[in-house]
Amino acid sequence: MSSPVEIPYKSFIQIVRDLETPIYMQVTHQLIQAIQRGYLPANTRLPGTRALSALLDLHRNTVVAAYEELLTQGWVEARPNKGTFVIGIPAGKGQKLSGLSGSVIPWSGYPQETGFTFQKTNLLDNPFEHSACTHVFNDGIPDIRLSHIDQHSRWYSAQLKRRSTKKMLGHYNQDGSEFFKKHLANYLNLSRGLHISRENLLITRSTEMSIYIASEILLNKGDIVLVGELSYFASNMIFQKSGAAIKTVSIDEEGIDVAAVKAMCEQYPVRMLYLTPHHHYPTTVTLSAQRRLALLELAKTYGFIILEDDYDYDFHYDKNPVLPLASADTHGMVIYVGSFGKSLAPGFRTGFIVAPQNLMVEMRKLLGIIDRQGDIVMEQALGEMIAEGEIHRYLKKSLKIYEQRRDDCAALLQQYLGGHIRFQKPSGGLAIWAEWAAPVNLSHVSKICARSDLFIPKTILYQNRNITAMRLGFGDLNATEMEKAIAILAKAVSDLAR
Repeated sequence: MSSPVEIPYKSFIQIVRDLETPIYMQVTHQLIQAIQRGYLPANTRLPGTRALSALLDLHRNTVVAAYEELLTQGWVEARPNKGTFVIGIPAGKGQKLSGLSGSVIPWSGYPQETGFTFQKTNLLDNPFEHSACTHVFNDGIPDIRLSHIDQHSRWYSAQLKRRSTKKMLGHYNQDGSEFFKKHLANYLNLSRGLHISRENLLITRSTEMSIYIASEILLNKGDIVLVGELSYFASNMIFQKSGAAIKTVSIDEEGIDVAAVKAMCEQYPVRMLYLTPHHHYPTTVTLSAQRRLALLELAKTYGFIILEDDYDYDFHYDKNPVLPLASADTHGMVIYVGSFGKSLAPGFRTGFIVAPQNLMVEMRKLLGIIDRQGDIVMEQALGEMIAEGEIHRYLKKSLKIYEQRRDDCAALLQQYLGGHIRFQKPSGGLAIWAEWAAPVNLSHVSKICARSDLFIPKTILYQNRNITAMRLGFGDLNATEMEKAIAILAKAVSDLAR
């Protein structure tokens, strides 16, 4: 066994004096690392406190404190009249120290790979892209510049100062704020024609989390889920990860094809139908009233679940929005998911699930495992925004801006690309579905635009043998930005046609 003087302690004990961590704890931590990695095998005798303090140029009391900490944690033992010895990793199991005297030991850092095998999947590969381009088209997100972050922050700060809120912070709150659920239930009843109480609500972090919880509770491996042939990619990823088999149903100018849904039910034991009826994703068409009633009847007849995702219900311009299927469901076949505060900054939004109480019991069990803490302060603040009417005032103001941006975007598309695309100005939402009159390689168009400082992510491009289309978000672009972006897109199309 190497004697203490042969081990190059200075090579793996590096003192940084301006750290907040006390020096004696720096010594302790680095000696523990050396033991864990086998640099100091079991039964190695450590130098005396005077010798190590002289070697490291430290006060002896610092080394004494480090040794006492090692003793307390059980890494070393003090043998009377013999010294301090390492306990732990047997000799030969760690890295050798021979030949390193006088040099710095090359710490390997955190392992780059696991030492075990595990199942890998590409189902959940991140589909989102990022770019440094000045101009960006997305699939329809609100403009954070309109979200009054300072004002919302004051609501949040006020909640933190309240004694009642502080009491809640001392407990786990997986069931969420009862105050928020009460006001959210009232808000959904008034705005969406629902007939729910707070017992029918589950508060989540996002719409995607809501879909995940519903999938985990309701789907088993091999269950058949119907989606539109063009559908939301994130929900499809979640269904596939749950082991479900996805089958697509055609869509048209009235939304999902109900006759095709019925044909699927006659052929397969369909477990769930996922749809976004208010504005179908990505085409933005609204499911007609007749089809809504027909789907509810089909769900009752064939026993499948309707998972209704109302991702942009708050954004409507031309008329009152069509009420969700959940408002007309009398047989408990619809699970309704959505996002509250979609027009606010992302950090101030929350997701929710509306379902019958017996299903809520199981969903709360799962939420208690994956999100036990909740976000009670944010929920209290959002509840107060509803109670004080702040959310209504904000939506009323922002909707006027988004409606004008929709009109500007439609006019600019017609001006710059009228001969290349066809589209319908949507009655709501924050995106326009634009189909190309003649096939064009959208991937090449995207690359050409990037060279002119316009980023078009692949998630808004839809191209196959039957369709060439883009979902162009207008919500976060003002008039100047929008014209610049559409001009770059039009030039890229023109360049590609040459």
